[in-house]
Amino acid sequence: MKLELTETLWLDERGAVTLIELAQCSGLSEAELRELVDMGAIEPLDPDAGQWSFGSHCIVAARAASRLRKDFELDTSGLAVVLSLLERVHELESEVQHMHARLPRMLR
Repeated sequence: MKLELTETLWLDERGAVTLIELAQCSGLSEAELRELVDMGAIEPLDPDAGQWSFGSHCIVAARAASRLRKDFELDTSGLAVVLSLLERVHELESEVQHMHARLPRMLR
């Protein structure tokens, strides 16, 4: 029997993490995270602040980026493209769910 351990992290939508905490949670280096910020793939809550902090949704994105980098050996530019595409897919799925909920029950 193979036992697989997973890590669980409880996210609070209102929570924020620092760049260092995001690096620790995601497995990406601070330099890689800075590059992803520069490319617009991950956005700090206040880009002009001296110390960046990130919303909890960035933890999910950064962890996905870390897995993608490891699994597909993507560079930071590739990660930025994939993260933007994943975000767009989530937006479209949300729109479809919203539209589906507005349909009369007979049309579903």
